[in-house]
Amino acid sequence: MLKHNTITAKMSSKGQIVIPADIRKKLNINNGDTVSITQNNDEVLIKKMPSSLSWDNLINDIPNEKVDIDKNGNYDPKKSPNFNNWMKER
Repeated sequence: MLKHNTITAKMSSKGQIVIPADIRKKLNINNGDTVSITQNNDEVLIKKMPSSLSWDNLINDIPNEKVDIDKNGNYDPKKSPNFNNWMKER
């Protein structure tokens, strides 16, 4: 279930709005993090963007192996088990 946490904030003369500390903590938003700001009619949505470390962790979970494919399109499943499993899923 989506939980809404509505707060009221004032905009500074420089156009800045402070995200309250408890919300930053819940969303793990820290100094220097990047956020996206989306306008949808009269609403503004702020989302934390994944850091480069988040992307690195995602990529680390992807199997990586060398696959030798001959001119006839054949490969050795024992030398490339992850590729072989992927091919069987298709």
